[in-house]
Amino acid sequence: MRDLLGDLDSGNHLSDPDPVRRAQIQMRQPLPKRFYKLAEVAEVPEGFAVRLDGKPVRTPGKAVLALSTAAAAELVASEFSAQGETIDPVSMPILRLANTAIDGVANEMQAVLEDVMRFSSSDLLCYRADAPERLVERQAELWDPVLDWAQATLGARFFLAEGVMHVEQPRESVAAVGLWLRQRAEPFRLSAIHLMTTLTGSALLALAVEARMLEPDAAWAAAHVDEDWNIAQWGEDAEATERRKARRRDFDAAVALLRALDD
Repeated sequence: MRDLLGDLDSGNHLSDPDPVRRAQIQMRQPLPKRFYKLAEVAEVPEGFAVRLDGKPVRTPGKAVLALSTAAAAELVASEFSAQGETIDPVSMPILRLANTAIDGVANEMQAVLEDVMRFSSSDLLCYRADAPERLVERQAELWDPVLDWAQATLGARFFLAEGVMHVEQPRESVAAVGLWLRQRAEPFRLSAIHLMTTLTGSALLALAVEARMLEPDAAWAAAHVDEDWNIAQWGEDAEATERRKARRRDFDAAVALLRALDD
């Protein structure tokens, strides 16, 4: 089999971290042709591997593309099956996430964990508007239950601030987030949590979704309270809307992977 699959995430197809920019770059380049008929999952020593016409798929780092549960591997196989005459890496967010987990996060677990902890030290949910009143109420409505959950479940109490003035969070609270994460320190799970954190700007939203305290739609709405408020006042920007759709696709992929890891 061609080495094409090993290069899907390392070549120009994914040359920009912004999903919309990636899609724009993608459209300017010819997509590789589909070269397989059947995508399936097989149990291997590494876990559950994705195979194309019986041959193993490898990551950009040349590792076997194997996930820890059959359900998770089936998600990736389904992305391959869904491809048409060409292979569009932009349409395969779970594959990209799995490649990242295997080639990157597995070797940098502590660094990734600490990055999520840094997000919690300046979490979106802690920075509140002082006006207008309805926006203040909407933030409290969507954000306060997550902060209450973090205090009750993680033992992490966070201070609030108005505007963008930085507020120093208790070291014990950030450490509590780290302890919670260490109990989930598995490459695929941590990769999904980290992606949700970066997409929402909130480690607490990501952890609440992973713990099933918060539904994905509710977390996404909570992450976009300010943006939705501005849209209601001033209308939508077409490019921003497309960027948000692409980010939501990646967010949903992370949630799907998390759920499959529990199956």
